[in-house]
Amino acid sequence: MKPRLLLVDDDPLITESLAFVLGADFDLTCASDRASAVAALRELAAPPELALIDLGLPPAPHLPNEGFKLIGDLLAHAPDVRIVVLTGQNEESNARRARALGAADLVPKPCEPDDLRALLKRTLRSRELAPASGLSGENRGLVGESPPMRKLRSQIDLYASSAFPALIEGESGSGKEGVAFALHHLSPRAEEPFLALNCAAISPSLVEPTLFGYAKGAFTGAVQSKAGYFEDAARGTLFLDEIGELPVDLQAKLLRVLENGEYQRVGETQTRVSQARIVAATNRDLRREIAQGRFRADLYHRLSVFTIAVPPLRELGEDKTRLLDHFARIFAERAGAQSFRLDDAARARWLAYPFPGNVRELRNIVIRLNTKFAGYTVGAPELETEFAPVQPGAAQGHDPQAEARSALSSGQPFDLVSAMKAVEAVYLDAAIEIAQGNMSRAARLLGISRSTLYSRLEATGRAGARLADPDPAEPPVPPGPRN
Repeated sequence: MKPRLLLVDDDPLITESLAFVLGADFDLTCASDRASAVAALRELAAPPELALIDLGLPPAPHLPNEGFKLIGDLLAHAPDVRIVVLTGQNEESNARRARALGAADLVPKPCEPDDLRALLKRTLRSRELAPASGLSGENRGLVGESPPMRKLRSQIDLYASSAFPALIEGESGSGKEGVAFALHHLSPRAEEPFLALNCAAISPSLVEPTLFGYAKGAFTGAVQSKAGYFEDAARGTLFLDEIGELPVDLQAKLLRVLENGEYQRVGETQTRVSQARIVAATNRDLRREIAQGRFRADLYHRLSVFTIAVPPLRELGEDKTRLLDHFARIFAERAGAQSFRLDDAARARWLAYPFPGNVRELRNIVIRLNTKFAGYTVGAPELETEFAPVQPGAAQGHDPQAEARSALSSGQPFDLVSAMKAVEAVYLDAAIEIAQGNMSRAARLLGISRSTLYSRLEATGRAGARLADPDPAEPPVPPGPRN
């Protein structure tokens, strides 16, 4: 069977051309925006191995924001997918940000068909060498000796033997599934099944039959009875990832199982009893979701008998280098090649970098460095190209002063002008996105004139962007205060 490739681009000409070029080597599914891409993922019988996406997608095709969000959606729905980003020649900072969020590689526009095909095949090969979990067995994602990691392992040891539910909270890419597996592996249920279901990866209409099973004839296409995840998990562990994505109407049915273990297959009246332990995970703030009516408070309290917070990578100090060495050794062995090395300056920069994409980003960087520099020593300049540019507020709980101190004390030349332009570009993009491309509204949000906004866009390399026309009914925007 040909590997599956999801192609997302809003330009029909590009989509048709790439489909023609790649159709012989890949089983293609095409989408034109983020919503249709997610819908296509849910309809596929199996998740795609690869995704090739443009960053500029509707409703704001002149901005990378939808593409950044799509990367998160793709990894939430299909954690093993390898994402390649289509990028313009002047979008290196956006490309680096995309890699920090979890993209495996990038390809500039326009690109030669043979080069693109070769890149996709290399990316597919790296996926085979390095599945999303990165590790197997009891070592999944639990490498490190920092105080936060020691606390995490202590919690796992303490809660593993219990039969009560546990809720794992943490940022995207921080290794929540590895923690869930460790809870199972260290428990008396270790010989029983460990089943994982990504609640974001399936259509809301299929969540109930997937969880509880269904009887023959329960709905169109139900040609025979089928057990669900609760039944298949038996006395083992059922891991519900992205639990915050579960529809509110199904949360009540899940609550019933947690209260007394009882459930029914769709189309049956017979009551069954589950003996599986439930472990859930989320990167959302469920307390905020409760306040906004998107998550049931009673379900939250049932799930959070034990709560485990997975620390972000930026808080793990020297564990960053331990993970670097660990992944480099494993992936080099799998590829049958020598590992790369970092010189002293590069190691210092590695420790200073905040890793907004957490362990997932670190792993992807190691894969790329192993591919490019197998057996060689990597310096700080080569390493810097793999890191995302500074994005204010990109990481939860970030400390701007700490990041500035790290950047200035790394021993590498610092470009204040470029850093200030990067900050300015973030606010320009945010204002235009909020204003949905209307330049007069965006200028008003920023407190500047429309002509000044265009000048700022030109200074940050966005002069060629096609933006929405101003509302003719709007009054002119007065110039902002002069500094």
